[in-house]
Amino acid sequence: MKKIAYIEIDTHAEIAQSFMDVMAGGSSFSVDYYFSKKIKDHITESSETIHLSDSSMILDQLTFKKYDLIIIGTAHRYFSTFSAIAEKYNTTVIIHNINFINASNFSLFKSIFKKDIIYRLKLLWKEGLLDSSKIYQKAKSLLLLDETLVSERFTFLPIFYTKYSEKIQNKILTVVIPGGVSQKRRDYNKIFSEIKKIEHSDIHKKPIEFVFLGKADHAELKQLADIERSLKHVTITYFSERVSHKDFENWMRKADVLWCPIRQETEFFSQKEIYGKTKMTGNIGDAIKFGKLAVFPQNYQSSLDFIIPEQPDLIQQFDELKDLKFDFQKNYSKKTVKQKLENLLNNLIST
Repeated sequence: MKKIAYIEIDTHAEIAQSFMDVMAGGSSFSVDYYFSKKIKDHITESSETIHLSDSSMILDQLTFKKYDLIIIGTAHRYFSTFSAIAEKYNTTVIIHNINFINASNFSLFKSIFKKDIIYRLKLLWKEGLLDSSKIYQKAKSLLLLDETLVSERFTFLPIFYTKYSEKIQNKILTVVIPGGVSQKRRDYNKIFSEIKKIEHSDIHKKPIEFVFLGKADHAELKQLADIERSLKHVTITYFSERVSHKDFENWMRKADVLWCPIRQETEFFSQKEIYGKTKMTGNIGDAIKFGKLAVFPQNYQSSLDFIIPEQPDLIQQFDELKDLKFDFQKNYSKKTVKQKLENLLNNLIST
């Protein structure tokens, strides 16, 4: 049996969880998971294959077993450590920001003084920021989670499958907006404006509920509270605390349609990233997992059939999509995704 180590000691617990979910239920691979405490606390199951780790331990831990493949889930910190792993082992890295991995050392050094200076200086002095490019040069392969972004340099990592495909019949049209309620990566001002427009419209009088499925705070929380007080015909649901895993899953399963007002541009470490071109949004994984059609801005480029461009009359669009059937199981059943993943893992080990 081939042995794999999956390392996530930084950020993306939800991706590690997706990988675990696909691999569960029998496999020709033995996978050990090395998680930081922060990541482990967000994983829904416990297992003997999950090991508590951090940047000071991981190199020693990997020497105890002979692995055929090392997967690094996120390499946004601990650059010297990950560079050493990529140097010594057959390593692949999941890429979340393409422009970041292409940034020169000069560009990274300049960005230290643009934002979060103390934190970025720590990355420079203690965690080998300028070694970041070495990780991607030494790694045997680089993985992307959005199949529409793959190229000769990147390989698609299939880990999202449709876990829930049942259709829940709601009494009112339920539009769920997944993600933290912040203007940084999503255009919530547009949503607020659209809700006010619907409230005062003489055309759309069907009951409708908008669910802001993520923590709202600061200005956005105040705006939501103000909007809620003014509404008579439209219902909104929002959260001032982190949404629990159970609540998130319940609301996502209940959704008639997802609304994902992704901003076209964002940045990571002061490097400009473009959703749909150099960066994937987690809403794609959400749509696949819960079997939901998702409405994205017109400027979001995607060839995925379940990503629907916004139309001017959003309420009519939501109402039409509510009854539109889409066969997620055709391409995203667990069996299909697992077979694709195991084929990929075999290729990564043998090459």
